[in-house]
Amino acid sequence: MSPEEALAHFVVAHPLAEVPADALRTTRRVLLAASSTGVAGAGEDGVAELRALLRERGGTPQATTLVFGDRMPAVAAAQLNGTMCRALDFCDAMAPGPHFGAALVPACLAAAELRGGCSGAELLAALAVGCEVGARFNLSERQYDGFDPTGIAAVFAATAGAARVLGLDAAQAQRALGLAFNRCGGSFQSHIDGTLGVRLLQGWVAAAGVEGAQMAQRGLTGPLNFLQGVYGFPHLYGRGTLAPGDVVAGLGREWRLQRMMFKPYPSCGATQGLTELVLALVQERGLTAEQVAQVEVRQPPYSHRLVGHPFKLGANPRVDAQFSAAWCVANAIVRRGSTLDHFRPEQVADPAVLALVDRVHTVGDPAMDERGHTAVDVIVTTADGTRHTRGLDIAPGFPGRPLSDAQHRARFADCMAYAPRPLAPGRQTALLDGIEQVAGLADARELLALLVVR
Repeated sequence: MSPEEALAHFVVAHPLAEVPADALRTTRRVLLAASSTGVAGAGEDGVAELRALLRERGGTPQATTLVFGDRMPAVAAAQLNGTMCRALDFCDAMAPGPHFGAALVPACLAAAELRGGCSGAELLAALAVGCEVGARFNLSERQYDGFDPTGIAAVFAATAGAARVLGLDAAQAQRALGLAFNRCGGSFQSHIDGTLGVRLLQGWVAAAGVEGAQMAQRGLTGPLNFLQGVYGFPHLYGRGTLAPGDVVAGLGREWRLQRMMFKPYPSCGATQGLTELVLALVQERGLTAEQVAQVEVRQPPYSHRLVGHPFKLGANPRVDAQFSAAWCVANAIVRRGSTLDHFRPEQVADPAVLALVDRVHTVGDPAMDERGHTAVDVIVTTADGTRHTRGLDIAPGFPGRPLSDAQHRARFADCMAYAPRPLAPGRQTALLDGIEQVAGLADARELLALLVVR
């Protein structure tokens, strides 16, 4: 088989029984993260406006929106749900930046409704192959070079998952993945400028996954040689440094989805390590904002370009804070923590935090590339001239430092405490149990019913 054929065959036919237990555990955590952040993100900027726009457009009521319970065309429901799942930037991710679950889970749930239901085992298999396909299209920092990795890699994840749920055959799945290739796009400039484009792109990716699978099911075609072709993915996005065979090497045996990460703090992945270091110093030394004369943050250039720019309070304060190393440091010192509540617009603009932001300086250090994507050093200088230096190479939640089950439950609890329309306690328990035992559900739509607030 060609690499494209091998990938399509994997999408539609890889048995759930042959997915390793640890990969299935990661997949269930992806489902948990997307579900909880989708509920918590229902009140965020842009959601009401997007919901109103999609309702105005109308269409066949095929699928359900999270929280609100609207019935919309499947593509529209996936778009709104994907936007909500990413609105808090607290979903799963993978270095150097794609977010899969916030697009994949909405796409698969919408596809399940289109199909008239599917078993929990079928949903779990679709999520597993979707995460794996997305991981195999993930690139390096140099290859992305400013492209938003979610817009490049996650569109394949969402399309693969939807194709599996809809029951496409291998030829149809290959066409769907070719269509996904033609939908790749997006820039990190959305993050740097603090715009809603970050979360809107996630919704577009979810919608593209459903739409591509639907189109392929109807016989519409995309490029078949999206890996081997002269203008295929390795040339355009791999920048000529990616071999087509690399995408499918070890497929079904080596599970790259195990590179997934889950954040303990609700901000960009490039801020996880520095937040942990600062919180540790605050706890160890009892530091207060008044004692801090200056903080220096040193990161690899890729991370620094994403979160090291000077903090500016703009039209979307949550995004401004999520993607600011300086703000995350100041928040951790002032509030001695980092929770979803801290990123509310009024909290982002807290004068006590902003006063300290001006004393945080960031540096992009090329020598730190050798230490890894999440490497960071923090030097806190106090008013008496004492310097406190801390550093790490692997941030919490990344491969090598996974979160515990208790930490995943804490993430869920933070989302429910923050949500403007939280699930009732009984529904929360049922959702946690349903996700843990998803493979045994007769109909995956049982989970979706729990995610609508009555």
